[in-house]
Amino acid sequence: MYENKGYKLYDIDDIDCMSDDEVKTINHNRLNTKLTELLKILDCDKVYKDADNCVIKDSEGNEYIDFLGAYGAMNLGSNNPHVVHALDKVRNKLNLAFIGLNPYEAGLAENLVKLTDNQLQHVFFCNSGSESVESSLKMARAATGKSRIIYCRNSYHGKSFGALTVTGQAHYRQKFEPLIPDMIEVPYGNIEELEKELAEGAAAFIIEPIQGEGGIITPPQNYFKEVRELCTKHEVLLILDEVQTGFGRTGTFFAYEQENIVPDILCLAKSLGGGIMPMGACISKEWVYQKAYGELSTCMLHSTTFGGNTYACAAGIATIETIVKEDLVKECKEKGNFLMEGLNNLKERYYGIKEVRGRGLMVGVEFENNIDDTLKEANGIKELPFNSYGAYIASGLINEYGIVTAYSTNNMNLIRLEPPLTITYDQIEKLLSALGNLLLENSEFDICNVK
Repeated sequence: MYENKGYKLYDIDDIDCMSDDEVKTINHNRLNTKLTELLKILDCDKVYKDADNCVIKDSEGNEYIDFLGAYGAMNLGSNNPHVVHALDKVRNKLNLAFIGLNPYEAGLAENLVKLTDNQLQHVFFCNSGSESVESSLKMARAATGKSRIIYCRNSYHGKSFGALTVTGQAHYRQKFEPLIPDMIEVPYGNIEELEKELAEGAAAFIIEPIQGEGGIITPPQNYFKEVRELCTKHEVLLILDEVQTGFGRTGTFFAYEQENIVPDILCLAKSLGGGIMPMGACISKEWVYQKAYGELSTCMLHSTTFGGNTYACAAGIATIETIVKEDLVKECKEKGNFLMEGLNNLKERYYGIKEVRGRGLMVGVEFENNIDDTLKEANGIKELPFNSYGAYIASGLINEYGIVTAYSTNNMNLIRLEPPLTITYDQIEKLLSALGNLLLENSEFDICNVK
């Protein structure tokens, strides 16, 4: 440690020597106090030290299989060697260049455009999914001269002010209202309600191909085809938020490919940075970009300091190369089918599983009911402040079987499974076995009786 103003400060070598108690105390006192307390109740306040692909190790050397994947940010798993190697190759390069051009930024932009089959032509780089959404909203207003933005109930687009305004979940919004005006909510999947609002005029309609934080909600058949036709008819831009669904997660490189449509603006982030670098991108059609920022007087209206930096772009280039060369999109589709089949087999055996839904390796398992105090006490989580069966399952998976998942804050009876695309079949089978055992262990409780 070293000193400044009489205080002892950590250097990088001190961090590996920190005790678990020290880490937990700092988290409680300096970071998110109540989240730290909740993790303790669930016995999920592990202090993680090391990670390799789909395996995480805590400070005591215990190993865990990562079936959460940072909610879609870890498509390549932890510390992918190709991404790490790419970062090492640029360690002596200029990272930020404002008066000049960055070849790594140019290369990644060209790759992304080609991945859309050249149907989207202009790229703006940023640092997160929320920033990508903010970029898309500003671009839509600038390009159309209209102010109204339509979004979906139950959606999640981020927690910055603009992104939060188009997030259709009241518990995230209430403490920050009033939000940005002229943002209109419609039910997800309801084409009639959407058409009514489109007919009133709008700059854009923003939507997720699959609602992730909303509970892994998939759209009705042909919904997106009709959405695309209606947006074109009413001259409203279609913004697709693929922050979670992009880069192979649902069994195609981008989820919109399964719908045979093309958006006007595409939001990307999470796995674009290879699970290592913060990275986002907003890709648009040529005419949209030109309308918004195509003049010398407008070309710098939207920018960000670290967007398109060399390290982030190197990670993005390596990420795309790895996904393509290792055929991870095909792997994801096949492994996703295997996972869904196994989960549906469990659903047939236990009353407790209400529904299994999703695509590729973006899967939600919803349970029938809340747990009661008897089941909470029997499983050592009687202090849990809500009766969430999803929280119980997540706690049991990590503590009894070394498998990391999480319940959805929007539907606490649902656990989300978004493992790296590099997950193995053996690891999937371990999850299925563990989940089946958890349901069987508590079969004396009504919620999970054996059929």
